Order: sequence, then structure tokens, then C-alpha cells
Amino acid sequence: MTIEVDVALHREKGFRLEVAFTAGAGLTALFGRSGSGKTTVIDLIAGLTLPQRGRIAIDGTVLLDTARGIRVPVHRRRIGCVFQEARLLPHLSVRQNLGFGRLFSRGPDGPAFGTVVDLLGLAALLERRPAGLSGGERQRVAIGRALLARPRLLLMDEPLSALDEARKREILPYIERLRDEAGLPIVYVSHAVAEVARLASTVVVLEEGRVAGQGPVDAVLRRPDLIPDGSEAGSVLAVTVAGHDAEAGLTRLAGTGGADREGLRLDVPLLALPVGRRLNLRVPARDVLLATQAPQALSARNVLPGRVASLREEGTACLAEIACGGTTLLARLTRASARDLGLTTGQPVFAIVKSVALDAGLVPGGGGRLEI
Repeated sequence: MTIEVDVALHREKGFRLEVAFTAGAGLTALFGRSGSGKTTVIDLIAGLTLPQRGRIAIDGTVLLDTARGIRVPVHRRRIGCVFQEARLLPHLSVRQNLGFGRLFSRGPDGPAFGTVVDLLGLAALLERRPAGLSGGERQRVAIGRALLARPRLLLMDEPLSALDEARKREILPYIERLRDEAGLPIVYVSHAVAEVARLASTVVVLEEGRVAGQGPVDAVLRRPDLIPDGSEAGSVLAVTVAGHDAEAGLTRLAGTGGADREGLRLDVPLLALPVGRRLNLRVPARDVLLATQAPQALSARNVLPGRVASLREEGTACLAEIACGGTTLLARLTRASARDLGLTTGQPVFAIVKSVALDAGLVPGGGGRLEI
């Protein structure tokens, strides 16, 4: 499934949007500061707004082509939308709200009611009214209603922004399941680095109505110039839960995509996740230390041998990309430290991962950071 977007919109108050990108399967995050044009792009794809110029196609089916006079109306686009607020019908039960999505079903096939209920964990909620649901539960029902309309694309416009941290932790695993199991491409709007790192396959960064950068999540989030807060730049590692040591209180994570035979190995405090579970692990650059010799008598459990793949200066800091375990870690250090270490491209080093910013939803009842 391929999504093609190339649109231009100029508004009277001076806002100009000119955005072009192509996305594939999985979850594509539209990422950027508030006012960068993310929601406007969602409205254009859904057909809620008409651009001065543009072409939008899903898997070869043209929904909009201003040059050819094509504009498929909203109700025929087969696009599901989930907004910041769930917008459920308050007088209907959860079962009836879900059934409401079926009224707008236009696809030749799609998930069965029971499949959606199981995917989103809604079985215990079916006879309840929206007023008796938590914010996270209401959003899960809104997602289910959108899925039961049998869309070919799901648009999610900051669906977690109105939720507190506890409710975000509640719903994130369901969005992961949706991404991995529903077989439906998702375009997801967010300005939160942690959400994007955890959920996205591809990231499109918007800045003042333009595409500032796009690509795989791990490549984009290593670039401070593409992140509103440059200090949040870091690596996104695709890992799998390889095993648990309950006595030691540790979980072993293994890299999933490296060519390195040994692969990446990380120990973290014990996680309540099954062996084989895949997840994205975000490692901020500020949490990686470098040494030119193997450190001795160190409390950190994760000391990873690697080589300097690149060096670049960012103001008073230096960013070093370290190739290790078949993946790339980003380390942020001062220019003085880089000089004192004599860092050069290709040099063998040891990366010491002192902490990992795992989303709090991966740690039952825990905070967002794990010291490892």
C-alpha cells in the first residue's frame, strides 16, 4: 500500500503549505511543532479541505488531482479518522457506537466485529455508555468505530494529546497492535518525540508548511535539526525481548535488524513483556557515553564495542554516530571531550548506555526512564 501526497494550500492570513511525500505500509508520523501544518495535511487527505493545487492517491487510486479535475468526495474516500476527542454518541452504548461505523462501511471486506473488539480489548465495555469510560477507553472505541467502517487508510490526529500520562500508557499498546496486526496503513499526527519513536515506521517532519525531512524513524530522529528540541535527538533501536532473569531483575533485549553476527544486546530492568515481543527503544544521544578503552569496574551494564561512523559539530557540542551491534547509536558530547578523546572517523570506541528512555507504558506502574 502506497500513499502519495503532493499538495499546496495558501490561506488569506498568510499561511502557505506546500507538502509532498510518499509513505508505505505501517505507521507514518507527521511530526513537528504546533502550527507547522500537520492537521491541515490530515484534512486535505480526508477531503475536508480542498487545496489550490494537489494530487493524492492511495495504492494507485486517485482521490484528488486538481489538474485533471478529480475530487472524490469525503464519503467515498474510504478513510477512517480518529481525532483528539473521541466524538462518541453519548446516548449509545459502546456496542452501538461501534455498529455506527458499520453504517458507513463501503469496502468489499474488512475486519469482523469480534476481531476489532479483541484487537482493542473492548469486550468488557460493550454495554457501557461513553460517560462511564476513561479517556483511553473512549479513544479505543473511536478507533474501533473507524476500523469497522472498513477504511483503506486510517488518519489519527494527535489521538493522545487530550489524555493524561496514565491514559496514554493504557492506549499505546493498542495502537502498536493496530499498526502490527490490522494490515492498515496509518498516518499519525504528533509533536511528541516519545510517541513518534515508539510507534512510527516512517517520519515526515513539517516546519512552517514545508517538509523539512522525511525517512525511516531511526534516521530522522538522529538529526537534531529535524527535532523541535534538539536535545531530544537520539537513536531508535528495533529490539526484541530475548529473555528474562527474574532473580537478577533484568530483561535482555536483542537487536532485530543488524548484519553483525553477534547483534546488539542490552540489559534493562525487568519488563512484564513476553519473550519475542518487538518494540522500538529510544536512546537519547545525551545518555550515551564514549570511551576509547574498555572501562573497568563500572556500574553500567551496557558497554558496547563499536566504531565511530561519523562526527559532526553542533554549536558547542559534537555528535558522534557509533556503529555497533548492527545498528547506530548517537552520542552527544562536548567538542572539548571529543578533542581530548582524539575521536576520528573509523576509530574503535566503547559506547556506554547509561539510561534508556523507554516509554512508561512498557513498564507497569513505572516512570518513563530506565537506568541501565
